[in-house]
Amino acid sequence: MIYNILNGDSLAFSFPYEEIEGETIVMREALIDGNLSGDSFPDFFHTRANYLQITHEEYNNAVVMELKKILNAGDNAEFNLWFEYDLFCQVNMWFLISLIHNLSIRKKVFAVYTTYLDKSSNQFWNGFGMANKKELIICANNKLELTGMDLAFGQDLWLHYKNNNLDELRRQSKIAPVAFPYLEEVVKAHIDRFPNAGGMGRPEKVITEITQNVSKDFDTVFREFWRRENIYGFGDTQLRKIYDRVIK
Repeated sequence: MIYNILNGDSLAFSFPYEEIEGETIVMREALIDGNLSGDSFPDFFHTRANYLQITHEEYNNAVVMELKKILNAGDNAEFNLWFEYDLFCQVNMWFLISLIHNLSIRKKVFAVYTTYLDKSSNQFWNGFGMANKKELIICANNKLELTGMDLAFGQDLWLHYKNNNLDELRRQSKIAPVAFPYLEEVVKAHIDRFPNAGGMGRPEKVITEITQNVSKDFDTVFREFWRRENIYGFGDTQLRKIYDRVIK
């Protein structure tokens, strides 16, 4: 069985189902933000539902039911991970790699990146949303197989991220295999979220500069932040929380 794991409903809406083989699984989480505690999956999912302030039933229907398709995959499954280069997408992908790596089945795993874009594009860090059917097929044709060592590396990234082990994340980012392009830039952006005592994180500094010199209107701030810092991949929910802290 082939599974195309998509990072969000936006890609699911535009996905060329007729041209690309496989069942789709939608990752409806934003692990870039919030509490990640819990050693077992039930505890972890309980934590996430509480953090997102939704019922456990709602979280189960939206998130867990999709992830169970991975956990219940049969032998010789193929997983295609459709994730962009930005921090939001990469954190979700690390989690899924950890999930897949621990499956006791024979499997093949591929990363499907936005290879139709070059780095000079202003859509580079978050490019599936703007891709048309032809461009998504190009991405599928350029997918990159992950080795067993790549899967172990991705699992380590997830565990260090989950446990807020910034030093190990930094160390790993400097020895990243080709399956994790731009990792050093992405990890630096993450580490920059956590300032020294009394200082502001990188996102807070950027929002402060925008609100002081451009506009305090949230929609304007959101667009300008994306223009400057799309490496984070923040949605309006994540950015609103930072914006509210800065304004208050």
